[in-house]
This record gives sequence, C-alpha cells and structure tokens, in this order.
Amino acid sequence: MPQILIKLIAHLQADDAGMPELAALIAKDAGMTSKILGVANSSAYHRQGKVVSLEQSLVSLGTDMIKILVISESVFQTFNSFPHSGSTDLRAFWKSSLSAAVMARALAKAMAYPHAEEAYLAGLLHNVGRLALLATAPKEYAFNFTARDDAALCAVEQRTLQITHAEAGAWLIERWHLDSFLADSVLYHHEPLARLEASHPLIRIVRLAHLLCCHADDAESITQAARLCALEVDVLETLVGSVARQVEQAAQHLGIDLAGADDLVVPPAFAPPPVDPVQQRLSDDVRNMVLVSEVGQTFARQQGETSLLEAITRSARILFDFESAVILLQNPTGHALVGVAAGELQQRLAGFSIPLAKGGLLAASALESRPAFLTSDMPALGVVEEQLFRILGTDSLVCLPLASGQRSLGVLIGGVAAWQIPASRKREGFLRAFGNQAAHALETAISARGAARRQLDHVTEEYREASRRVVHEVNNPLSIIKNYLSVLDYKLEKQEPVSGEMSILNEEIDRVGQLISGLADLQPVAASGVTDCARVVDDVLRLFRTTEFLPAKIEVVTRMQDAPCEVEADADTLKQILLNLLKNAVEALPDGGRIDVVNRGHLNRDRRLYLELCVSDNGAGLAPEVLANLFSPVRSSKEGAHHGLGLSIVHELVTRLHGVIGCRSGKAGTTFEILLPVPQPQNAAASAALPAPGNTALSL
Repeated sequence: MPQILIKLIAHLQADDAGMPELAALIAKDAGMTSKILGVANSSAYHRQGKVVSLEQSLVSLGTDMIKILVISESVFQTFNSFPHSGSTDLRAFWKSSLSAAVMARALAKAMAYPHAEEAYLAGLLHNVGRLALLATAPKEYAFNFTARDDAALCAVEQRTLQITHAEAGAWLIERWHLDSFLADSVLYHHEPLARLEASHPLIRIVRLAHLLCCHADDAESITQAARLCALEVDVLETLVGSVARQVEQAAQHLGIDLAGADDLVVPPAFAPPPVDPVQQRLSDDVRNMVLVSEVGQTFARQQGETSLLEAITRSARILFDFESAVILLQNPTGHALVGVAAGELQQRLAGFSIPLAKGGLLAASALESRPAFLTSDMPALGVVEEQLFRILGTDSLVCLPLASGQRSLGVLIGGVAAWQIPASRKREGFLRAFGNQAAHALETAISARGAARRQLDHVTEEYREASRRVVHEVNNPLSIIKNYLSVLDYKLEKQEPVSGEMSILNEEIDRVGQLISGLADLQPVAASGVTDCARVVDDVLRLFRTTEFLPAKIEVVTRMQDAPCEVEADADTLKQILLNLLKNAVEALPDGGRIDVVNRGHLNRDRRLYLELCVSDNGAGLAPEVLANLFSPVRSSKEGAHHGLGLSIVHELVTRLHGVIGCRSGKAGTTFEILLPVPQPQNAAASAALPAPGNTALSL
C-alpha cells in the first residue's frame, strides 16, 4: 500500500488534523502533488490565466476533494500494477468500484458517520479481491472476473478456487495492519443482511453501497439494508441521482476512461462441471508420474553433488510453491542431520545440526521416512524447528524425507504459508515420489564420489608402491656404482686400465635412469628381445665379486648348459632378477656357505617351452609362515624402510617376462626355480600353423 495513503488514513482518524497537515503530507509525494495541481488547474476549478501553486490548489479544491483525489489516485496506481491488469478490460470494474466509493461516502454523511473518507476508501476497495484472484489464477478466473457480482459468484469462487473475492480482498487489507474495520467491511459485503444488524456502521454502509451500485433491481434487499442503516428509501433515491454525476467528475479528474463501461456484457458466474474424483485422481497420478520422470532426468544431467543439491531445491520450489527450501543430509556416522553447502542459505546452514537420537518432529520424519507438516503454533516444536522457521522466514514447514529404498539420506524442508498446508497434504504422494527421485540421484552421486575417492586412493597406493619399488631397486645399481668407484680409484692410482669398469659404470647409471623413468608408468611393460642367460649370469657374478658384494667365505658355483641359453627376456630385467636373488642368498648365509646358479635346461609346461634357471643356497631355510607369503610385500626384519620388497619385485619382473617362479625351502637350504620362455623356432611356428598331412577342414 502506498505510504501516502497509510499516512492519510492516520490523518483522517485524527480529530484535530487540518489543512496544514494535509498539505504537508501531499507536498512529500511528487506524483500526488502533480495530480493535485493538474485538477486544480483544470477548467472545472480554475478560470484565471495564471498557474496556481500547491497551496492555492489545496484551497480551491477543498479538503473533501483533496482527500478523495489522494485516496482514489493511490488505489488506482497500486492495483493497476497487478499482473494481467494491463491485458484485461477494467472499465466496468473501476466504474463499479468508484460508484460504490462515492455512494459509501454519501451514505456515511447521511448517517452522520464521522469518517466519510474511510467509507469512500472501503467502497473503492470492496471488490479488490477480484483483481487479486485474476492476478493469482488468470486462467481459472478470467471469465468470472467479468461475471455478475452476487452470491452465486462467491459460491463458484469457493468451489473452483477455495476462496472468495471478499475473503481475498480482506486478506490483502489485513496485511496493511490498519486500525480500522476496513477489512471487515470488504469481507462481509456479500453477507446475508440478517447477520449484519449489530455490525459496525462501516460494514453496513459498504453492504448498502454495494447493493445500490451493483444490484439496483433488488428492491427488497435495498429496503432491508436501508433499514439497517436507519435511512429512508426516498433519501436513497436522492443519493443515487447525485452519485452518477460525482462518479463522472471523479473519473475525469483522475484520468480514468469509463466510456462504454455500461455496454459491457455481465454474464452470470460460470463453474465447470465437477470432475469425477476417480478420473481426477487418475489424471493427477499420470501428471505426477510425468513430472517425476522429467525431474529424474533433470537430476541425472547434473554434474557434481553441489549442482544436484541446487537442482533439487530449485525444482522443489517450482513444483510445490515453496517460498524457500533447504536440504539437511545425514552425517557419515548417521547420528545427525547437517546443513549442506548449497543454495542461498548455505552460510547459516553450515553449522546447523539436528541430533537424530534426541527426537523431535524433523528427526522423526527422517527416521520414519514420512512427510511432516509443521506450523509455528504447534506445541511440540523444539528449538531446532523454531530455528528453521526463522531461517526460512515462514510460518509453516513441509518436511520431505529423502529415502532410497530402506536407506534415509536426509530431509528436504520447504517453507510455505499456513494456508498452503492443506494443499501440500493432498499432494503427499507426489511429495514422496519427488523425495524418492531426489534420494536416488543423491545416492548415485554419493556412490560416484566414493568410487572416485577409492580410485584416487588406489592410484595413490599404486604410486606409493611404485616409488618404494624404484627406491629398492635403485639401491642395487647405486651400491654397484659406489663400489666400482672405489675400484676405479684404486686402479687409477696404479695406472691400470679402467675401460671395463667405466663400461660397467655407464651401464649401471643407465639402469638407474631407466628405473626412475619407470616410476611414471604404474604398470611398466618389459622390453622385448632375446637374451643369453649365461652371459647375464656371468655379468652379475662379476659385479658381485668385483665390488665385494660377495664375501670370501661364500662360494658361488655356476653350471650352465653347453647348449644355447637364449630366453625371451630383456637383459636388464633378467639382471635385476638375479641381483635380488643373489643378494638374498648372500644374506641367508651370514656364516658362509655355498650358492649354486644352475641352468637345468629346457622344460615343457602347458605346451610352452621354458628354460629353467635355479638359484640355491645351503642356508637354514625359510620358516613356513615366511614361505607362505614369500612373493608378497611384507615387513622385513632387516633394517631399512624398503626391505621386504625384493622377492615381490622379483615375482613381478618374472611375471612381466611371461615366466614362472617358484621356491623350495627346507633344512638343506632354499632354491628359487625360474622358468623363462624360450624363443620359438620359426619352422616350429610354421608347422604348428599348418594342418597335419591328410587332414582337411571336412575331416574335423
């Protein structure tokens, strides 16, 4: 409501208020000042050539006309901005309202009612509820907005919209918090006359004004209403004659076009035939199914959990007419509902929590997976419910559980007006379906988040293991390099040739580089090629002997077959395998002993040819629990952060070469048996691809 009108009403209700106060009020409103000056300078009031000032205008117009202009202009400006007011013919509506206003003011003066301008405002607003219904439900109310204004119209409005225009108008005016019976006069302007006998004079005035302006042919009701107002019928006839002229004059001053308003057709109110309840329920169910399906697709298109939560709250506000909506999800322990970082209230909800174990209406809704409808005047409200009323700025809450199957994920809480609660209860099935869709989408998002976290943890662990493996393996060539540098220093001092040592140093430095480069590949692929196994064994033993890796009290015996020892393996990988096995064998013989490196020749396993290479020691053997977990990364009793990885790395390297490794251990010592694939002869491969003589495809 315009501030000038609210102040004017207070001014009118003050007995000692006069023209100076009225002039000061109008001077503060530029638009209203312009309107007053325009009317005062019109031909009806001004007959001189010069333009009059505001003070002169107020004097020439008079207090009564000024009050009428201010009231009328404020009301017309306010309600002409209602939705759909620009696309609807309002001539008949405003003529009826203006006529009722002028008539109510005249009746108030005839009854000696002290606040004639209040009666004028009541008459002007008595049908404003019709504008409110048109703005709220344009499709449903478009026809009945132009219908005859009688009890039948109220009945149709109640049946189709669950509210009459009298109730809607009174509700609007009550929101202005006026110290007046203005809202009551609007609410009861269709009330049966028998109930108004002891009512406030303003109520009776508006009821009679409405009958005289909208139902002039209902003589019996007019006579009865006049009796309630203590007025004679002949007085009313005089008033009716003067009202028409005043309405025309007021419309002219206000710039309202009422031409042709009396020619508009005023049909009786129309209500569509009642819908079969079964058919209506079926129609609602089908509509809800379509909406829920569409909502589910919308949720599925969201990228990320935050985007999904915002889509859920946005969809809920649209579908259920929530003024605001928030989501509370169960914390990881399932002991409380906590606010989520989504939507416009995320800062206030960041530290908000509802313990599930302590009860309460919201906790019960989440635990029992049933919707709850709360109003601010319920006696069982707890502090957390009262907090949510304040956070959402509403007087009623709809609490919708987000449940997927038997699992409750949290609740969606929407703020609504108290009068919306019955409609929300009727849509409980739709609310549940929406909650299930939202919960399913959330569960999928949470599962995806968990899978992503597990994948990240898996990759992290793989990199950690790869790092430990590289550190472990780099120690071998670094130790060799360190020892060879000592040998190199000794030979250089004696001026002996060092080309062999330099070659080995270069090889080991290259191997360090390859090992470090392999860190970027979690699943490195072994280099292909054919390697002479005997040559690699000799190279490794030479490294051990030269660098003093091999103590003098340990004897190493090698037995290689005279036949070719070629295997399908990369030389560096095979070297890495033998270094680890020999190093372990040396560590198994702290008091000295014997190590055997034996080529046992070819072996056929699963129709594949292998070379069997064995590394044995005559130490104390392995304990059964160690043997059981031999090729897995274990915590070793040796000193150092990366001990216990050697045999797991050996197993991985042999597997990468498509070979097989096994171990035998007892009191006589420990033997590692390695099967390495042998290159397949070309003639054998060709013969394997050809059918046997005499065989054909038909003979199979």
